[in-house]
Amino acid sequence: MIELDSGGDAKAAYVFPGQGSQVVGMGRSLYQTSPAAQATFQEADSVLGMPLSRLCFEGPEDELKETCNAQPAILTASIACLRAASELGFLIAPSYVAGHSLGEYTALVAARVVDFSDAVILVRERGRLMHEAGLRKPGGMAAVMGLDDQTLEEVCMETGAQIANFNCSGQIVISGTREALARSMDLARTRGARRVVPLQVSGAFHSSLMEPAVGGMAEAISRVTLKPPEVPIVANSTAQSLTSPEEVREELLRQLCHCVKWQPSIEYMVGRGVSTFVEIGPGQVLSGLIKRITGEARILSMNDLDSIRAITS
Repeated sequence: MIELDSGGDAKAAYVFPGQGSQVVGMGRSLYQTSPAAQATFQEADSVLGMPLSRLCFEGPEDELKETCNAQPAILTASIACLRAASELGFLIAPSYVAGHSLGEYTALVAARVVDFSDAVILVRERGRLMHEAGLRKPGGMAAVMGLDDQTLEEVCMETGAQIANFNCSGQIVISGTREALARSMDLARTRGARRVVPLQVSGAFHSSLMEPAVGGMAEAISRVTLKPPEVPIVANSTAQSLTSPEEVREELLRQLCHCVKWQPSIEYMVGRGVSTFVEIGPGQVLSGLIKRITGEARILSMNDLDSIRAITS
């Protein structure tokens, strides 16, 4: 069984993936073998009034990747994985938790700020509102590789696009109207970007074009009880710790229209002694980003029964 080193001030953080990490079949092995995971999927099905678990296990893929489905599906698969790991004896306790965009809601469940059933309802509504905002103010997103932050910020100032994700050095995501995005992609290539990839999303997430979603999300959050975090949550929009329900409420609204500062968030945790990161949920996107941000941290990934057993046995 893997545990933290007994000496020194070594700390661990749990990190949770965001939209785009969904894959048909996620969580199936956990559902079949872990009572805790099975109960998690069944709870999600019940509170949503839809067979979310079947969508996760069987697809179809096009339906799973719809924003209003992908968000509760990833959250559910991630919490099922966390609960299955605990059931199997995973002993590393976090000093911090963080999640990428949608994953911030999963982090809130892990830190016991919000009940799982409430979080599933919130992210289903978040996905619906984000999709509607994308219809009202059409736009898109693109990943830009191999261009420095300052140059890309200058490109965005010229075009009206916005930085949506600071993922790691040399990998930044931009958002904007279709026109602004097209101009930004062309300028980025001209100014030395190694690669520019349009993302398959339904809107310009983490930009001002998501403003129509804020009111509805504020109303949804107001109906949910938020408790003080048992573990500090590192916020997407500030890369600083959230330690009160009021700060959490503000962050959940702010992150809709503001940049996800993932690299600064990881650097914040490393600077406070975190030397082990545990990615919990489908895929290994965050593990790959963290490896590029810090070469010295130990990175563990749990997304199915085999990966959990590899860590706990």
